[in-house]
Amino acid sequence: MDLDAYTRARTPTWQRLDALARRRRLNGAEADELVALYQATATDLSAVRSAAPDPETVSRLSQVLVRARSRLSGTHAPSWSDVVSFVVLRLPSALYRIRWWTVAVTAAFLLVGTATGVLVATSPDALALMGTPAEQRQYVEQAFEEYYAPGAGFATMVWTNNAWIAALCVGTGITGFAPVYVLFSNAVGVGSAGGLMASHGRLDVFLQLIAPHGLLELTAIFVAGAAGLRLFWTWVDPGPRTRGRALAQEGRALFTVAIGLVGVLAVSGLVEGFVTGSTLPWPVKVAVGVVVLAAFWTYVIVLGRRAVAAGHTGDLDADRAGYTVATAG
Repeated sequence: MDLDAYTRARTPTWQRLDALARRRRLNGAEADELVALYQATATDLSAVRSAAPDPETVSRLSQVLVRARSRLSGTHAPSWSDVVSFVVLRLPSALYRIRWWTVAVTAAFLLVGTATGVLVATSPDALALMGTPAEQRQYVEQAFEEYYAPGAGFATMVWTNNAWIAALCVGTGITGFAPVYVLFSNAVGVGSAGGLMASHGRLDVFLQLIAPHGLLELTAIFVAGAAGLRLFWTWVDPGPRTRGRALAQEGRALFTVAIGLVGVLAVSGLVEGFVTGSTLPWPVKVAVGVVVLAAFWTYVIVLGRRAVAAGHTGDLDADRAGYTVATAG
């Protein structure tokens, strides 16, 4: 195929299709013309892809066809079936696919946090960095416990803060460095607080206040970090796909994770706002934390395995992602 000659001959058709797709209103004749031109251009795209796959021409025709298809079919109207599909298929499959990344991030976080806590608890020099003796006592005996004041306002504040951290990990994942920095900083912060409490004989209080909500809350942050790092690794090693397509597919799937984590963090925020600082017995509080964490992983493993086995990845359907193009015939 002589691509230049073919393009010159077919450009008026492509331009006419694009012009019709951009119009706000079409009469009956124009609507029929739009359908005919759409089918003809889809066939042109198929011919170009098979005989002379020029990236610029393929991209140009794909954009024109996506716009025309949207005009023909309209936008996808949200429905309860979309919500059910997201909760039962897309989200668990996306979470399941990064489960081992989540385990790795969890192990690294716990290693850094524990090492930091031991250092602060056993090294006078490291402990001195946590403030003056008076400031340390004030934190250990008052500030740490008072932070967990029960109520809706506190739950909302916690939810917003943690959702921001999760979004940061996913949104900057392509850099590779940013999620590692965010996770490392949080691991050092949690470990330092635990080490300070331990050095004053209050490690039990630290664990009792962290466990009810922290089991699910920290897991959500680990998942966000895993999603960000998975996106970075896709950029490094896209596999058999082109790098652009691999990043697009994984990026949409991991955006699904980011949306799902909003709900997960809302649950942990409710636990932190109404359980952690409540007057319930400590065994009950910790049990609540264990139950919500177990529910999360049951959701990921049971529904996620089933969804992945059925071919779901967390990405959009092919037609919504723009990969399916109708052809004539």
